[in-house]
Amino acid sequence: MFLFTNLLVSENLHAQTEKTASWSAGADIYSSFIWRGTRLGSGPAIQPVIEFSTGSFSAGAWGSYDFNDYQEVDLYVSFALPAGFSIGLTDYYSPGLRYFDYSTSSGSHAFELTLDWSGEKFDLSTNCVINEAGGAGSLGGDFYIEAGYSFNSLRLFAGAGNGWHTYDADEERNIFALCNLGLEVSKTIMITERFAIPFTAQLILNPDREQMFLVAGFTF
Repeated sequence: MFLFTNLLVSENLHAQTEKTASWSAGADIYSSFIWRGTRLGSGPAIQPVIEFSTGSFSAGAWGSYDFNDYQEVDLYVSFALPAGFSIGLTDYYSPGLRYFDYSTSSGSHAFELTLDWSGEKFDLSTNCVINEAGGAGSLGGDFYIEAGYSFNSLRLFAGAGNGWHTYDADEERNIFALCNLGLEVSKTIMITERFAIPFTAQLILNPDREQMFLVAGFTF
């Protein structure tokens, strides 16, 4: 997610200590929404985001909407840690379901814990859904791990998971499998001397579902 329109507000916390808080907002437009190797919805997707951050803490809301009724609104919090690590919690929610339904049979929220690490070229993300929610489609214990390597404007990535990443209800199959292989190319398109639009294209292969996707998107 790329964030823009920063509003900075500074406040004194101690005698000589200044802490900065910022609000940011933006939106992505993608040709289709591919999440961890799985297509969600159909057709182009608009993905707005709003975030508040102060110090090592960030909290925000992110959504995805297409023209064929797919909707998603996620709330998240994260904390930056030393040595490139961060931890976070995400609440995945689909607006077509009752918001205050937290039951296992029809619950509309899936809560995911995340531990990430980012280095100069390598990055690693580990994620685990901690609850079963029938409406959201999580089984509880849904695990996903992704590693990436970046150089110049290219990023290579590989991800594997179980639960809602690979689960097949028809076959009653829930295995840990490779589900998200691909490469991402990013560039900045200069519109004027002071205005530019980030552009991203991804080629994605899901070996588990035997599907391939080519997507592109802009950030505003």
